[in-house]
Amino acid sequence: MYAIVDIETTGGYANNHRITEIAIYHHDGMQITNHYHTLINPGRSIPQFITGLTGINYEMVKEAPSFSEVANEIHEQLKDRVFVAHNAHFDYSFLKKEFEEAGINWNSKKLCTVRLSRKIIPGLSSYSLGRLAESLGIKINGRHRAGGDAEATSKVFDLLLKRDTDGAIVKALKRNSGEATLPPNLPKEDFDKLPAKAGVYYFMDARGNVIYVGKAVNIKKRIAGHFSGAAREWNRSNIRNEIHHITFELTGSELIALILESQEIRRLWPKYNLAQKQKADEWGVYDYEDRGGFLRFCVNVVKRGTRPLISFSSKGDAWNFMWEKVRAFNLCPKLSGLQLAKGLCFSYQTGECKGGCMGVETATKYNKRITAAIESFFEEGNSLAIIGAGRKSSERSLVLVENGAYLGFGFIDKQETLADFETAKDFIKIGKENRIVQNLVNSYLVNPRGAEVIAF
Repeated sequence: MYAIVDIETTGGYANNHRITEIAIYHHDGMQITNHYHTLINPGRSIPQFITGLTGINYEMVKEAPSFSEVANEIHEQLKDRVFVAHNAHFDYSFLKKEFEEAGINWNSKKLCTVRLSRKIIPGLSSYSLGRLAESLGIKINGRHRAGGDAEATSKVFDLLLKRDTDGAIVKALKRNSGEATLPPNLPKEDFDKLPAKAGVYYFMDARGNVIYVGKAVNIKKRIAGHFSGAAREWNRSNIRNEIHHITFELTGSELIALILESQEIRRLWPKYNLAQKQKADEWGVYDYEDRGGFLRFCVNVVKRGTRPLISFSSKGDAWNFMWEKVRAFNLCPKLSGLQLAKGLCFSYQTGECKGGCMGVETATKYNKRITAAIESFFEEGNSLAIIGAGRKSSERSLVLVENGAYLGFGFIDKQETLADFETAKDFIKIGKENRIVQNLVNSYLVNPRGAEVIAF
């Protein structure tokens, strides 16, 4: 037993929008047996462009019931039936959210007529409902209205049932098929080929343009999380509908995945990578002299026009870096911006601070150590190799830092020995330095996460 559903809404994703109309057609596997339809008052205004598309305005729905008022009868229409829709994830996510707010626990097996049509009727130029119906000789009486679109989808589904000679529908209903959660235009073969390894992945549209770049320690798990609807931003239907293919590049280590993702976003400028197109917060370590003549540190967000001594991709990494310097150079946590409370410095009470914060130690003496600490941030000869996992078991990944600055990454055979820094350079591709990559490397050096750090 199937329930073929179409809804109209106030916008494109369930977390911020509401249903304005729903239509449901029942199918017993042989024929359409019944149907249900109602307008719904969304309890909010309907954007003008939505009215232009669907013809539904607030005047039409203001006397209609709210979803909670008809939730039980809609649940009865769907209960114990396989949920079917054209781009099923969209309709299902809205109904799931509305039922949750009405206090009803609803789960259902799902079938997407876009994905099924691609398998059962391959080779069409478009699988949008309008073009698909036209190709199959189905007339839509009321396009972009729930009643007309649900009726057309039910007729499409009826034809798919009759033409499904290879059992695509039965396979799609299997518990672990993954068909119900994948974007409508993505071949399942693309998803099945994804590795459970670290790397960078690319979502591509129908023309092969990269529309999103991401990174992951486990590519397959990360992408499955996008499509399951667990991540709020991935409930937005526009990006799901545009994904036609996925490619990937293995990196072995998480650090190289972070670096490559940042570089690729700046090379390709994909339309859905909004976070890195906007200026991300970075945290810097600044120095200044107080009225007592003491040189001091503070950790703060890097603001335009300011030049920190060193910067990181998170506040935690900046603080951890400063604690290392405090311990290495016997600095005062209070004068280093790490203790904000008034009164005695905690470390002075334990004997680790020499008393600069209490006037016990002179500024001249204290400032010598803080100057040495600053020089150690990017001292000459501070060249490092960060050795991590490789793309395969026989190799290791390699990130080089020369005099504190990111130099590039590459891969090296496990049997190879790095005699010196110049030898190590032979195994990397020199990369273009930018502040985000440098911050990533600085943060990783504070917390190597299992990687080996070799100083030359």
